[in-house]
Amino acid sequence: MEIWRPEKEHLSESNIARYISDRGLGTLDAFISFTYERPEAFWSSFVDEVLRVKWYEKYTKVLDLSSGVQWPRWFIGGKINIADQLEDSARPLVKWEGEDGSKAVWSYSEVLYKARAVASWLKRNGLNKGDRVGIFMPMVPEIVPVMLGAIRAGGIIVPLFSGFGKEAIRVRLEDSEAKFVFASDISYRRGRPIDMLSELRAGLAPSVRNVVVHERGGLRGDYVSLAEVFKTGGDYVEAASSEDPIMIIYTSGTTGKPKGTVHTHDGFPIKAAADVYFHFDLREGETLSWITDMGWMMGPWMVFAAYLLRGSMAFFEGAPDYPKDRVWRFVEEHRVSALGLAATLTRYLRSIEAAAAPGQLDSLKAFGNTGEPIDVESWLWLYRMGRGRIPIINYSGGTEISGGILGCYVVREMKPSSFNGMSPGIKAAVFTEDGKPAPPGTEGELVVLSVWPGMTRGFWRDPQRYLETYWSKWPGVWAHGDAAMVDQEGFYYILGRADDTIKVAGKRLGPAEIETVLNAHPAVAESACIGVPHDIKGEVPICFVVLKPGYEPSEELKRELIKRTEEALGKAFGAVEDIKFVKLLPKTRNAKIMRRVIRAVYLGRNPGDLSALESPEAIEEIKRVAIKS
Repeated sequence: MEIWRPEKEHLSESNIARYISDRGLGTLDAFISFTYERPEAFWSSFVDEVLRVKWYEKYTKVLDLSSGVQWPRWFIGGKINIADQLEDSARPLVKWEGEDGSKAVWSYSEVLYKARAVASWLKRNGLNKGDRVGIFMPMVPEIVPVMLGAIRAGGIIVPLFSGFGKEAIRVRLEDSEAKFVFASDISYRRGRPIDMLSELRAGLAPSVRNVVVHERGGLRGDYVSLAEVFKTGGDYVEAASSEDPIMIIYTSGTTGKPKGTVHTHDGFPIKAAADVYFHFDLREGETLSWITDMGWMMGPWMVFAAYLLRGSMAFFEGAPDYPKDRVWRFVEEHRVSALGLAATLTRYLRSIEAAAAPGQLDSLKAFGNTGEPIDVESWLWLYRMGRGRIPIINYSGGTEISGGILGCYVVREMKPSSFNGMSPGIKAAVFTEDGKPAPPGTEGELVVLSVWPGMTRGFWRDPQRYLETYWSKWPGVWAHGDAAMVDQEGFYYILGRADDTIKVAGKRLGPAEIETVLNAHPAVAESACIGVPHDIKGEVPICFVVLKPGYEPSEELKRELIKRTEEALGKAFGAVEDIKFVKLLPKTRNAKIMRRVIRAVYLGRNPGDLSALESPEAIEEIKRVAIKS
């Protein structure tokens, strides 16, 4: 088996090697233990010595656990604005490319000027500290000063996936009660314009007072031009407490509405920067790139990490295979040092034989993989394309984590698809159902036994749901919901989700979001959606629909229901692979749909404990449609 092994420079000159050496820690294991056993010492050294964060008033205490491990508070007494850390210099901060070949490079000074203007405009137009600001824009340079400007003004940003449909937009704007929205009128994908403004108009919440539009396609309406906002100038900045929120990122669960994870000045940005520094070895002046969207955590993660580490960020708008070799040309032209790919994209590029040409990866120091487990074949494809020189940093955590639970370090060998260590500040373990550490080679659930600054400060206005989601399985233990395993040599592997959440191309989608749309159709009595394996996307949604009396299954109705989910959630997010019509669904005695059982039966696996099943005949219904497939 091919294994990536560190070279001499990794062992002596990498960020992690120098930190270990400078502090006399000796080994990687000692470093990891230090980060979670002595969190005050580690995080203060990182924030003050590595990041050199600018405090308006220095914190008096690093960590306060008086409210329990579920609610830690960090950098107590500190006054800061994490968006007010940009240097005023000509060095490049944003490197960008459009599908049509257009390019832009924005300096730190240019981004700073525009962020100051956005902050000042928001303040003049009624933004109060803590007001929410929705951001519905594609990956364009303008999104960076918009994000930083809103935070600079004291606002809480709510990034929205640029491919969302009106219903997904509405749910998030209503839940956050956003007061302002910044949006683009159109985006571009595969050479075609996509009307974003119409989706936004249809999904606007009553709380929204002002819409600022990045005008690209000449569309007109009752809104403010972003170009004019940038011209207004100003230098407003809100001094905040370290624990004040800066961002709500919504992530889907298995039931109910999406969860609004709350992040703070001293949380998400600090954790993101630490992971990029220690896992991806990004150094000052180097370029970080992640193929993502700002509505997913890896978008803000890239932004915060790049500028806090005094580097550059590179991203593009549109499809990564338009043209086929686009990713590798982009890496070469913008001298990318660390490139993040979802396993879905890697599998797809491999399937269309879109490999890099000689010389295109000369600047690259690390591949990154996140979103879902990477299969061995795709790992080996990247390894061989990098000629064994470029490490593949497998990286897994979540929006609620602000980065990784597990990752890879360049001072230790890496086996295909594995993680060679816990992320900084994280004490991870794999537990069996009885709450005990799983023996090597045994599947269990990934848990965290430490606290770290990037922990979500709960779900937006729903603290009980946060506690139930992560802290209710075992006392004082964060149960993350990933199925995992540790091998005999101490390498970790993620095996999938332990709950019902569907991961479409690495993006988490709660079945309830699709089911809500289907159940609103006049013909549908109820529905249940599961994720099934897919060669390219990792998982795709399959939905089981029970019709109301008087309605009969048909191909026409199936197409209509699939189209409805795409219109409501966006094609990328709500693309249901298939709909199966059944007479009833497996449920518990208290009427909870047993998606776990549906998935197992449909895939021909052992459904496990059926003692709570109310209607055994529902199992035969699932078997019937599975056989027809």
